[in-house]
Amino acid sequence: MAKDTHESIQPMFSVVITTYNRADIVKRALKSLITQTEDDWEAIVVDDGSTDDTHARILPVIRAGQRIRYLWKPHTGQVPSKNEGIKSSNGRFITFLDSDDEYHPEHLASRKKILMQNPSFRFLYGGAKILGNQYVPDKNDPSVSIHLRNCVIGGTFVIERELLLSLNGFRNIVLGSDSDLFERAGKAQIPMAEVKTPTYIYHHEGSDSVTNKLFDMIKPFR
Repeated sequence: MAKDTHESIQPMFSVVITTYNRADIVKRALKSLITQTEDDWEAIVVDDGSTDDTHARILPVIRAGQRIRYLWKPHTGQVPSKNEGIKSSNGRFITFLDSDDEYHPEHLASRKKILMQNPSFRFLYGGAKILGNQYVPDKNDPSVSIHLRNCVIGGTFVIERELLLSLNGFRNIVLGSDSDLFERAGKAQIPMAEVKTPTYIYHHEGSDSVTNKLFDMIKPFR
């Protein structure tokens, strides 16, 4: 039997979406993905052991297209879930979409244009519009808050798949797994470029945000 054409062609992007008990908002992220002007992508939704009705809520979206895969795993946290999605990906470049964030319709198209015009680039970062709390805990001293403009936001990363695998993905640390990966790529002298166009919409308004949760946890120790 002939292999399905969609499976035999490597997509430009693999979009890794990790989620945990976010049934109410993950559909917003998925909607922003399926309405992209660029359609050369696949997506892997990694459900980190949700106990709500996440799967039932997103099943109609998954069934409507052939480019979104759903993986369920026991709850171990966001970083192991990201790494699971990376291992399951097929795209030339890996990128991310947190389940409480969203893409501007031109997000993937703008990144593809940069990569096509600059074939030496293997790692893109930056280009986020931040909504809500502008501060996060400093990974070097969680009792101190720093402005997000001084941070790298992992959702904006677009990384060549083979490169990301060679770096062994993200390291499972409480704070700063994104900046840790960024720093390791820099030390390895990987060709990188910062994107200025803010097409990644980073929702940091509510208590459900991962970094806001961590900030709340360390407040008693400040």
